[in-house]
Amino acid sequence: MKIDEIRLRHIKMPLVHYFETSFGRTYSRDMVLVEVMSEGVSGWGEVTAGENPFYNEEWTASIWPLVRDYCAPRVLGKELASAEDVYPLLSHIRGHFMARGGLEVAVWDLQARLHNQPLWKEIGGGARTEIPCGVSIGIQDTVAGLLKKIETELADGYQRIKMKIKPGRDVEDLRAVRKEFPGIKLMADANSAYTLADTEHLRKLDEFYLMMVEQPLAHDDIIDHATLQRKMQTPVCLDECIRSAHHAEQAIEMGACKIINIKLGRVGGFAEAKRVHDLCEKANVPVWCGGMLEAGIGRAHNVALASLPNFTLPGDVSASKRYWKQDVIVPAVETTARGTIELRDGVGFGYDIDKVFLKSITIREEILN
Repeated sequence: MKIDEIRLRHIKMPLVHYFETSFGRTYSRDMVLVEVMSEGVSGWGEVTAGENPFYNEEWTASIWPLVRDYCAPRVLGKELASAEDVYPLLSHIRGHFMARGGLEVAVWDLQARLHNQPLWKEIGGGARTEIPCGVSIGIQDTVAGLLKKIETELADGYQRIKMKIKPGRDVEDLRAVRKEFPGIKLMADANSAYTLADTEHLRKLDEFYLMMVEQPLAHDDIIDHATLQRKMQTPVCLDECIRSAHHAEQAIEMGACKIINIKLGRVGGFAEAKRVHDLCEKANVPVWCGGMLEAGIGRAHNVALASLPNFTLPGDVSASKRYWKQDVIVPAVETTARGTIELRDGVGFGYDIDKVFLKSITIREEILN
C-alpha cells in the first residue's frame, strides 16, 4: 500500500469526572487524531499523549509538529509491504513514541480495512472473544468518596480495581478499601511517586495482598525497581520505563518486575507492542493493557491489542461512558454484565466514526500529502 494523504485533527473532550494521579488532575482531554488514506480508504489512529509532559516527555502541543514535520514525511508516498514497515521508518526519531505510535496504529487500521478484516485479526489477536476489563480510579477527595466510587464500578461488573496512590494517600486508603472489599482484585498505581528511600513504607503494601504495585519508582529506572522487588512480596509491574522489547528483556533479566503493562503509545504502536508481548509470553511474565484516558479510537485499538494470548490480566479497557458523555465512535464502547468487552467483527477497529460530533469538537485540522 502507499499512503496518499495524512490528516491531523486536534480535538478537545471534557471528562465526565476529573481524573487525578500523583502528578495532578485532568478535567478534559486534548488529543490528536491521525487519519491515513490509501486507495480512497481511511485508517484511524489516536495519539495518547497527555496535555502536559508529566507521564513522559510528550504532550499534546508537541505532537502536531512532530507528526507533521518528522513522522509523516517518512511515510507519505512510500510503498509499504505492510504496516510492519512503519516502525523502522520512524525508528531513528529519538523518543516521541506516542507521536510515532499514533501514525503507526493508523496504518495498521488502514491495512486491516484494505484486507477487509477486523484489526484484532490483522495483528494476530483473537485468543479470546471477550476482553476482561478493569478500571483505573484516580485519587478521590475523600476515602468515603473512593469507597463509593469502587462500589459503583464493581456494580457495573468490572473485574479489577486499580487505585492511583501517592505519598499521603496510599496505605490508609488501601487499608480502608481492603476492609470494605476484602475479596476484590486490587492493585495500586504510583506513577513514579516514590524513591528507593521509601522501601520500608512501600513494604507496608504487602499486607493488602495486591495483584501488583505499578511503577512505584522513577519513570526511567529499572535497576532500583529490581532492588525494590527483591524486598517486597507484592509483584512490581513496570509501565513508564518499558518503551521497547529490549527494555522488557532487561527488566525481566534483572528481576525488576513480575508483570508488565503494555501501552500502545508508550512503545510506538502495534509492531513493538507485539514484540514486548511475545518476549514476555516466552518468559512467562503476564501482561495487561494500560490506558491513557483514550477516546473511542484509542480504546478500540486497546481492545484489539488485549486479544493477544498473553494479556491474561484485566486491563484498563473500560466503557466509553466512564469518561465521555459522547464518544467519537458509534456505537460507544460498552461492557457486558460479566465485566468484559466483546470483540467486534467489523473491519478495521470495528466501530464507525461519528463525523458530525468529531467536527464539532475539532479545534484545528491539517492535510498532509
